[in-house]
Amino acid sequence: MDAQGGEDAHEASGRRARGELESDVLAALWAADGALTARQVRDSLPGDLAYTTVLTILSRLYDKGMLVRHREGRGYAYEPARDEASHTAHRMHSLLEGGSDREAVLARFVSELSAQDEQVLNQLLSGQAPRADDERSEGRP
Repeated sequence: MDAQGGEDAHEASGRRARGELESDVLAALWAADGALTARQVRDSLPGDLAYTTVLTILSRLYDKGMLVRHREGRGYAYEPARDEASHTAHRMHSLLEGGSDREAVLARFVSELSAQDEQVLNQLLSGQAPRADDERSEGRP
């Protein structure tokens, strides 16, 4: 079994990598048009997760301040506290803050950007809004 908990471990044990289920739940909520109940979240996820498992993940995300909820019937409907871009930017900032050499981390990050991402970053840093045709849609190389 892969000690890193990667794809091989997931396939061999049937278990998800640490944090993967939380990420899947957040992705389902970001893709939704509005707040979802635990059952709706469960139905939008792949696999056959127990309702209680999804409810536990939603409760943990709520306790972490990553979700907001409102009463719907006898339960709650959940939605992300931040949009996906804000959430990702917050995570990137937290990782940067945790590094011991901020300049080295930033240098490595910038050196590994694609030419297109580098162009967008340069435009953002110069105060220009990136052109729509310069932006990549998520997940495209």
